Amino acid sequence: MSVLSSMKKGLLLCLFFVFSLCLLSAWPRGFQALTAVNPSTFYNLRSSRNVTILLWYWPFGRSFSLKGDVCWDLYRIPRCRLVDQRSLFPSADVVVFHSRELVQGQQKLPFDLPRPQGQRWAWMSLEAPVYNGNLEQYANIFNMTITYRRDADVTVPYGELLPKEAEGHLVENTPLNKSSLVCWVVSNYRSHHKRSQVYHELIATVPVRVYGHWTRTPLSSRALLPTISHCYFYLAFENSISKDYITEKLWRNAYQGGAVPVVLGAPLPDYKAVAPPNSFIHVDEFASIKDLGKFLQQLAEDDKRYREYFTWKHQWKVKLYTDWRERLCKICSQYNSLPQQKVYTDLKAWVKVNNT
Repeated sequence: MSVLSSMKKGLLLCLFFVFSLCLLSAWPRGFQALTAVNPSTFYNLRSSRNVTILLWYWPFGRSFSLKGDVCWDLYRIPRCRLVDQRSLFPSADVVVFHSRELVQGQQKLPFDLPRPQGQRWAWMSLEAPVYNGNLEQYANIFNMTITYRRDADVTVPYGELLPKEAEGHLVENTPLNKSSLVCWVVSNYRSHHKRSQVYHELIATVPVRVYGHWTRTPLSSRALLPTISHCYFYLAFENSISKDYITEKLWRNAYQGGAVPVVLGAPLPDYKAVAPPNSFIHVDEFASIKDLGKFLQQLAEDDKRYREYFTWKHQWKVKLYTDWRERLCKICSQYNSLPQQKVYTDLKAWVKVNNT
């Protein structure tokens, strides 16, 4: 081999070495360039591996079993590893913190641990904003929100309506077995709540049967739905007037109980976004509560019009969400579509938007 050839070979090796160092030192930029050429490359890399969701502590101290492949076995969500062992913190893709325990001081964020690069911290709450406490202290901490809000990163509603399968979807025109015009089940009565004020205005026009621990007629969980089934209308009144705050009072108590829901809580457009038309009655649709009461009386006397409020059952069925595992597994089904770089600089402002 000639001296010239040896020099050329050495020069090529040197250039290759320098190029390799440059590429390694600028790996993020190089990686972004690769994904720009082929956008599916990074997606495939991310979606081909398990996503580990670490629940830092169980909401309200009530734990569920995480044995086996929970997300797949129970909900058919693949490549989702749901854990609650804090020792797995370094390998977790998402760490979830339930708001109630944080604001009450029962739990703390793990600021003492080195946070892995790319790990996302998720703030989770199903409470109305007024019950979420002081969130100012959590500015610039969380990358993800998990709530009932439709604009949350991961939306976990109290319930929803799912389309029925084509076969066997007809609902029989069964005789009405109603003995009460309006019913209300309330366990947390506060006189300053708007729902309490509406109730007191309503009983001036129509009779309302009230059940709950604070009344003389408490209801067991077993008797709840059978009791509501004998009511023409059920007051699905929320304890807070909040964006998208629609709880089991609509999905379970009214829809599954077989009474037409009279709703108060989220604005009318929020209900229209998740519930079929002509399946509920919103307080805001009336100029006064007296007008609402008169409408309920007239509707109950018109069998044909009243039954129209149940036609949604021909096409839809109620799905309730009561298991925290299902809510957490849902993170994995949306993980790849969530923004990688996101921080809630003002969590308090986001939570309180459009709420009163």
